[in-house]
Amino acid sequence: MDEFCTEWTVVVPVKHTAHGKSRLGGVDRERLAAAIALDTIAAACAVCPVVVVTADATVAGAAQELGATVVPEDGPHGLNAAIAAGIAAVPDGHRAALLGDLPALRGADLAAALREAASVDRAVVPDAEGTGSTLVTARAGVSWAAAFGDGSLARHIALGCTVLEAPEALRRDVDTSAQLAAAARLGLGPRTAALWCGAGRRA
Repeated sequence: MDEFCTEWTVVVPVKHTAHGKSRLGGVDRERLAAAIALDTIAAACAVCPVVVVTADATVAGAAQELGATVVPEDGPHGLNAAIAAGIAAVPDGHRAALLGDLPALRGADLAAALREAASVDRAVVPDAEGTGSTLVTARAGVSWAAAFGDGSLARHIALGCTVLEAPEALRRDVDTSAQLAAAARLGLGPRTAALWCGAGRRA
């Protein structure tokens, strides 16, 4: 593990797979949602300590096997509430929230973004569309603030986040089949690739 990144803890919120990825068609949606989340978590666990917040027992067990700490999600209070619960469980140090639907994520890209984020109080990585956010950070000693959701990039900038440039793999979150196809062109993680290619697509 990169010594620098041990100063960071990344919180990954994961919606229960029974309710996630409703806009993905033509595949086993629940299995695919779990695969996407676990590929994201695995990439992050290779870089730094990870806290996963979820109500999904299957994802929770697999995340623990990957080395993540799991915080049970206390009811359907939304993405930012789940992240806040994870942040509350994080020890002192740099903190980040990472969306759990980045199936092309590479650990090296996340490590580079965290390294850059350590030089500013707060930072944000825009999504591939340039309107949302996939990663939000706060360095040690800075209070946590996040406002994920549609159009979140503008809100994070208003909260004082510095916009970081990052490779598309860290920006390509997935909610639709078209977005998953775009992620596949970047190179999917092994769990997602097995399901996507097994459904007749080419990664």
